[in-house]
Amino acid sequence: MTSRVSRARFSAAVVVAFFCGLIFASGFDLTHFSWAQGRAGSSGAAAKPSASQVAPAVDLESAFEAVADHARPAVVSIDIEKFAKAKPAVRQTRPRGQGQLPPGMEQFFRQFSDPNAPPDDTPEEASGSGFIVSEDGYILTNNHVVADADRVNVTLFDKRVFPAKVIGRDSTTDVAVIKIDAGNSLPYVSLGDDSKARVGQWVLAIGNPLTLDFTVTAGIVSAKGRKATGLLNPNGQNPYAITDYIQTDAAINPGNSGGPLLNIRGEVIGINSAIASGTGRYEGYGFAIPITLAKQVMDDLVKFGKVRRAVVGVVLGEVSPADAKAARLTQVGGALVGDFNPAKDSPAEKAGIQIGDVIIAADGKLVDQVSTLQRIIRGHKPGDVVDLEVVRYGEKKDFKVKLAEPPSDTKVAADEEENSAPVRPTGNTGRSNDKLGVTVDAIPQDFLQESKLQQQYRSGLFVAAVSGRGPAFRSLFPNDIILKEMAPAQRDIHTAEDLQAAVGSLKPGEVVQFKVCANPDPRTGSCQTRIVSIQIQ
Repeated sequence: MTSRVSRARFSAAVVVAFFCGLIFASGFDLTHFSWAQGRAGSSGAAAKPSASQVAPAVDLESAFEAVADHARPAVVSIDIEKFAKAKPAVRQTRPRGQGQLPPGMEQFFRQFSDPNAPPDDTPEEASGSGFIVSEDGYILTNNHVVADADRVNVTLFDKRVFPAKVIGRDSTTDVAVIKIDAGNSLPYVSLGDDSKARVGQWVLAIGNPLTLDFTVTAGIVSAKGRKATGLLNPNGQNPYAITDYIQTDAAINPGNSGGPLLNIRGEVIGINSAIASGTGRYEGYGFAIPITLAKQVMDDLVKFGKVRRAVVGVVLGEVSPADAKAARLTQVGGALVGDFNPAKDSPAEKAGIQIGDVIIAADGKLVDQVSTLQRIIRGHKPGDVVDLEVVRYGEKKDFKVKLAEPPSDTKVAADEEENSAPVRPTGNTGRSNDKLGVTVDAIPQDFLQESKLQQQYRSGLFVAAVSGRGPAFRSLFPNDIILKEMAPAQRDIHTAEDLQAAVGSLKPGEVVQFKVCANPDPRTGSCQTRIVSIQIQ
């Protein structure tokens, strides 16, 4: 009996000791309970945020609501129709034994049934977005939304539909102006100042993506001054293409083109124009045309029927670290002059600017990249004089350039057939230059014949191949023609020996700069030159 009592006492002592230890440990927060109960109270409900914590979120939500309510009535859906051009008909007999055709194939065979039948009158249809900018019905949209349209119809937020007239369009900036006659009391949006927009600020996009009319999406300004050449100037044939796009992560999809990008005050700061996507759908990267540029284009189209664009007459490139080193700049930045355009009568060349110069200031304002210079120049009109400061291999120079209008016959994009495949040389073994990682040779005869290269470029040195292991990789390309060494010395490059003389004494880390001819145009025999800076490894 005594042993039983002792064991009971011992067990009770163990239990008491266990709970005392647990209480002691919890006092020092050494134990962590995983009970499904909130710490706020016995009811189990999670603690609510305080009013002061909620207020900013409510204010932001209210701001989004206000912008959407204000802007959506001024956003329009644009539907266009394009009719196929008449083509010579070819008679083709329906295959023997052809029975019931799959749905959609009847039209395919019908087009061959009668050689005298008129062209198919079923239009090709497409849609986009736009926004009203005046109470009398002027609408801003993208050029690519209404280009070559036979009919343009506009649907308002209140479901009314009106035919629209294309007032003017500009392929270089992808801006178009259309107009509807719907009285003089239409709702319209205010145009803001995109130069004041900062990266990280909230923006809203409104449009008609994927036939979902008047959709509102929100995001931020992801970046400014984006070049987006591969999206909006894929062939690189337009020397006046803008490189000043606003990047946003607000969801933009096909159908959003031409719609407004608005700041949190409800002001339009851009026209949604393109997306960067491997699928053709939203992946987080959208691009909008700055509204200050679009307004200038609109004003010119309405007043003059064309864009009165002022140009310096240069082909510009961004400055790389190697370019900065070759030019002896104190920091990486500016706009590198790679060529003149037009080749004859360029305002910049007349003023004394040379290929290889780096423009670092315009009108007394710092030029940190190409888009900054473009923004300054488009504040001028043809005939204005602009002050440009350049660095020419370590020496600063000032020039006064009288701006001009671009040639009216500028071809924006070369024919697809002409750019479908590069010309490839045949029958040339070439000589390698190990310091650059390239194989060079005299310009092959078949290349000369196919490119119709002008005489002034024919004395250069042909790049036959570029090694992925060499420093010239992604700077020089097959079919480039090296014309001249620009730095550290200046000499014409005619032979492999000339090239070796230019780079032979250079040490790792030093930079050589060349003037290069690229992509000859077989219609004219001319080519666009560029400046290439290569750091020796």
